[in-house]
Amino acid sequence: MPSTYTTILHIPTTSQLPRSKPTRHPADNYFSRLEARLLELNSTMWIKIVCLGIITFCMGCKQEPLKFTIATAANMQYAMPELTKAFTDRTGIECQTILGSSGKLTAQINEGAPFDFFIAANMNYPNTLHENGHTTTPPKTYAYGQLVLWSMKKFQKLSINLFTNKRLKQIAIANPKTAPYGKAMESVLAYYGILDSVRHKLVYGENIAQTNQFILSEAVDFGFTAKSVVLAPQHQNKGKWNDVPLKSYRPIAQGMVILNHRKEQFDVSQQFYNFMLTDQAKIILKKFGYITVEEKGY
Repeated sequence: MPSTYTTILHIPTTSQLPRSKPTRHPADNYFSRLEARLLELNSTMWIKIVCLGIITFCMGCKQEPLKFTIATAANMQYAMPELTKAFTDRTGIECQTILGSSGKLTAQINEGAPFDFFIAANMNYPNTLHENGHTTTPPKTYAYGQLVLWSMKKFQKLSINLFTNKRLKQIAIANPKTAPYGKAMESVLAYYGILDSVRHKLVYGENIAQTNQFILSEAVDFGFTAKSVVLAPQHQNKGKWNDVPLKSYRPIAQGMVILNHRKEQFDVSQQFYNFMLTDQAKIILKKFGYITVEEKGY
């Protein structure tokens, strides 16, 4: 019986194939080296660009120097620009003032507002901040404030008697709950025994600044304000004003204190504190109707 044969074809593997070196053109080596060099230069360039970008970004993010910020009671609205200008002229330090009622400013400071110094309209609010640990030292009285009656209407004479005039319907005072001057105004009415009978006529401003707006716009017949307001150059020859008799209230002791929220401003705060006790500052305060601490009898 014939035999059957199977032929197996042997195919060599890749490893068994004879190897031959690729033939390269001499120019290939030149272009390879050139490509490698370009890649190297390109990488270096991008590193420099990134570094330059980071430096530029950091320079742009550089923080501006902190401004010396003074929380200021509204009665000092017109005196403070002259005081801060004199301080800047002496020291080169720029000041920023934030106006408000002493009560509201105190609430903001208690909540951590970034103020460096507090110029208040009384001593109670600065004392409260000191008791709450928000000041570096106890507050100090820098001046005493005075009250006036002020109106844009043509009264022959401004006096306490006008409060009971039936033809007059609206009288402006600062809110006694948050503004020390408002509290002093109420004490004047109580002294004359007319507070309860005229309470329905009272129009309350949030602070002295808003009270002044009521008076200047003639939204009210007349009102109480700080003497510093009517003596300001901006209000000379505006309306008519008259001093409130000192027997009816105590001149308002106004306090200042260094706040401890921003330690980096302590040195500047101390400089401003010292400035407020100088003769130059006292002259400015007297110009705006404040009684200095040295003046006897108050």
